[in-house]
Amino acid sequence: MLSFQKMHGLGNDFILLNNLNPSDYDLGKLAVKLCHRQLGIGADGIVLVLPSDKADIRMRIVNSDGSEPNMCGNAIRCFAKYVYENKIITKKQFSIETFAGVIIPELITDQGNVTEVSVNMGKPGLERNDIPMTGRPGFVINEPLPVGNETFFVTSMLMNIPHTMVFVDNIEEIDIVGIGRQIEKHPNFPKGTNVNFVQVINEKEVKMRTWERGAGYTLACGTGSCATGVAAFLNKKTGRKVIVHLALGDLTIEWKDDNNVYMTGPAETVFAGQINI
Repeated sequence: MLSFQKMHGLGNDFILLNNLNPSDYDLGKLAVKLCHRQLGIGADGIVLVLPSDKADIRMRIVNSDGSEPNMCGNAIRCFAKYVYENKIITKKQFSIETFAGVIIPELITDQGNVTEVSVNMGKPGLERNDIPMTGRPGFVINEPLPVGNETFFVTSMLMNIPHTMVFVDNIEEIDIVGIGRQIEKHPNFPKGTNVNFVQVINEKEVKMRTWERGAGYTLACGTGSCATGVAAFLNKKTGRKVIVHLALGDLTIEWKDDNNVYMTGPAETVFAGQINI
């Protein structure tokens, strides 16, 4: 029997697993089994709580399709809440080792419960080779990208993982699944890309919906919200601080003068249990 805790960050849901030795399992197959929404627990990914010799603790995430990304913004907020409320870490600010580097969350609490998590998500990689994306060196800002019979103007970057933003007039009229799937696997992105569709409301607010590489359509994306904040500023559509409205709630994103992107938002526990695998 495997103990787990189900959590979500604005609807982007995860299965948190502690005391699991990664070498005992095929993590890709385990993730596919546990994340199945009819035959398993159901989630966008599994998150492993592991010891670290580089930070206070280590996080690994495996997507619902079995692929393993470097990091995930919503998952790291859930992870931070989990380790604090389960008394694995007792500090309100600590370090988490990920494949994208060491990430520092800061917990906002009320009577011992974590209400929000603020995370320094690091610096965006804006060079084309950072993403990676084919083409001439330089930044990818409002660049035409042929997709089928249409052309979309995209802004792309590495925000711990590859992200591509498409600014639209009305997010409700966009075929997020159809277009998102095509851009994710576009030959210009040799490692694929997350795709974020963004509608600007004003200089301080945007709406965003995401097609995630390895997970499909998700209700929220933390790294995507960070990339969207950077892209909105680079395209002169907003200031450096913006509220990103997702399907089930908001994230506050600020690209500070030190070039680091800061994300603040909630994480929620859904339920805990055991499953026979």
